[in-house]
Amino acid sequence: MVAPRTILKQDLVQKLYPHSVSIKSAMQQLRNEIDICPELKKNIEQAGNTRRHYYNKQQLLLILEHFCITLEEFEQL
Repeated sequence: MVAPRTILKQDLVQKLYPHSVSIKSAMQQLRNEIDICPELKKNIEQAGNTRRHYYNKQQLLLILEHFCITLEEFEQL
């Protein structure tokens, strides 16, 4: 299956944090995880604009790599 060019941040956190109380708290968890790792944060910023409601494919792959999740596993979530 071909990965989409972009993925909404809300869709991403719903899959990464399925037991979170709300989307807002899941987004905060993801932000905290990214802030903890300065190298990941720098790579995401270099891969594209972070001030949008979505991540591009390259940013998505960087985040999944940080969580040790392959694209195929992510699509099954």
